[in-house]
Amino acid sequence: MFRKILFPTDFSEETDRAIGFIKQLREAGTKEVILLHVIDERTINSLERYTAKYADMSLVVQDITEKALQALAPIEEDLQEAGLQVKIRVEHGIPFSQILRVEIEEDVSLTVIGSHGRSNITGMLLGSVSEKVIRKSERPVIVIKRGNNGPDA
Repeated sequence: MFRKILFPTDFSEETDRAIGFIKQLREAGTKEVILLHVIDERTINSLERYTAKYADMSLVVQDITEKALQALAPIEEDLQEAGLQVKIRVEHGIPFSQILRVEIEEDVSLTVIGSHGRSNITGMLLGSVSEKVIRKSERPVIVIKRGNNGPDA
């Protein structure tokens, strides 16, 4: 049913829960997972404004990309050990737009996304990435909620 899954991640706390869920989907016929991390161009633009005199921005972007690939490697290994094929993509741009673009390019059956990213304040002020993906996606989307810390959390 969900043969190919897109899993965009910003390495927030929902990542481990999402990986566990994706592994369970293997039993329902999932064969492949596209791991996606989007480097937000707004962050790069902000850095460029403040560091342009002091740094070669292409080297900064390269370093951020390498760090993202390093962070994705253990996720890739974990999913491969569970018997899934994995493809890694690191893209640059506006996160929700890139997620929607990759959904179509990769012809995924399902997107699994965390309910909150790394910055709750950004989500409250601008609208969360997951909310925009849910509203605009042409594919089914499963949202992994943040784990609670107990019965009263």
